Amino acid sequence: MTTVINGKDDLKAKVGEHLGYSEWFEVTQQRINDFADATGDHQWIHINEEMAKAGPFGTTIAHGYLTLSLVPMLLSKVMIVDGVKMGVNYGTNKVRLPAPVPSGSKIRLGATIVGVEDLPNGATQNLVDVTIETEGATKPSLVAQLVFLYYF
Repeated sequence: MTTVINGKDDLKAKVGEHLGYSEWFEVTQQRINDFADATGDHQWIHINEEMAKAGPFGTTIAHGYLTLSLVPMLLSKVMIVDGVKMGVNYGTNKVRLPAPVPSGSKIRLGATIVGVEDLPNGATQNLVDVTIETEGATKPSLVAQLVFLYYF
């Protein structure tokens, strides 16, 4: 279920709150292949299903940057901030990829707002910790701290 945050005060009130999880999303081999074509990263572990069977994971795996690129789509299923005139992806403070995302597996994202700071221009700088889990895995596939600027 998506958490709707109503303005700056509500955003600040949610600091420290885990906002929930997205629905499970399947990372298909076709998506991996399309990402390889878009980025030029055609390493065998991602696209060569026969070679990958003998590799360390027994199958092809998603690119780490593909997993990261799915964050905005999955995060939009977890939280929406109403009353924002404009939002800007300002970057990340930290990204780690502790475990692979095997082709055909399902992932979901969980999010926690960990900081909201007022800026002199009326905007806020917002820190959101996200974790992407792969269904059935013991370790997360991605952990990151995202930085957004929201202009109210």
